[in-house]
Amino acid sequence: MYQSFKGGLGGIALAKHGRSRAINAENPHGEKGKGGMAASHLGPSRKGSPCLNDIEPGETVTLAEMEGPGEINHIWITVDNKTTDADCFVLRDLVIRMYWDDEEYPSVESPLGDFFCCGFGRECAVNSVPMAVVPNRGFNCYFPMPFKKKAKITLENQHANKIPAFFYQVDYCLYDELPEDITYFHAQWRRERLTEKQKDYTILDGVKGKGHYVGTYIALTTLERYWWGEGEVKFYIDGDDEYPTICGTGTEDYFGGSWSFAKQVDGKTVEQNYNTPYLGYPYYSAHDELIHNFYHNDDCPPMRGFYRWHIQDPICFDEDLRVTIQQIGVGYRGLFERQDDVASVAYWYQTHPHAPFAPLMSKEDRWPR
Repeated sequence: MYQSFKGGLGGIALAKHGRSRAINAENPHGEKGKGGMAASHLGPSRKGSPCLNDIEPGETVTLAEMEGPGEINHIWITVDNKTTDADCFVLRDLVIRMYWDDEEYPSVESPLGDFFCCGFGRECAVNSVPMAVVPNRGFNCYFPMPFKKKAKITLENQHANKIPAFFYQVDYCLYDELPEDITYFHAQWRRERLTEKQKDYTILDGVKGKGHYVGTYIALTTLERYWWGEGEVKFYIDGDDEYPTICGTGTEDYFGGSWSFAKQVDGKTVEQNYNTPYLGYPYYSAHDELIHNFYHNDDCPPMRGFYRWHIQDPICFDEDLRVTIQQIGVGYRGLFERQDDVASVAYWYQTHPHAPFAPLMSKEDRWPR
């Protein structure tokens, strides 16, 4: 019997009928009774293989591969964010992919940091129901990821240097069977380094099949002055053409905030960061916080990271889905069309097969400004 996480404590006392397993560097195949067998200088079964070592540039490693039916229920990862002062975008250079049931094309493809709501090659604290990053690049994902036949998670190193140490664990349960109408987890990263005026940024399109949209992460680099957050998020559902079925009231509103996230501090407007179970604004910076050359200042274009989980309010579709967001600002002269740098991750569940994703842009084009 399959029982997935229902989002609360109400069912915690019910008997569970899965067989718990975990894959990490200590037990790379998740085999029963074979965890922690590697030896260290402390002796047998004493932390002999805590991580993957020296992942070479251009190498793709398989983090986890398992036969179903089953469901991944937790992923934990940590890795350093730089290898040298010059090579400091590890979180954008590493690419995570996930495949379900022997599919040829990944259902999940994203730079590692952005998948966990940490864009710009920088970590930040995230405290939400499906994603948590604590306290220093401890990346956690709790999205349920069911699979009927097989699951595979890979990591590609597109960084200039080898990754000395990559720590991870994939926790999952095996079941005798899954419901026939199960849907599969998907996530896709996109970016426009310069959006077009009067053309909405596309968060997701090309989705065909039945499913439900469950979340958005946006990494916004503002390139123009004045307030940036008036653009509306639109959901084009099941054949919508010129106009969407669901259209919000503004970017700050979609992420649950209001009044420019503003607070007055010493006569100056300061935006307020926040984390909640289903929506948040965990990151703001206009400075290079990791690498500072003493011959240069550390100014950067303002960077903002947001998440919004449609867990209590999934966006359901039967045939197709497209999601966009406008680039509209406001100043003393009123509303105006903007051009900014927008990256995003869309998260959704759908039936298979799914359409292949567009090719991921090069690592250099993924780097933050």
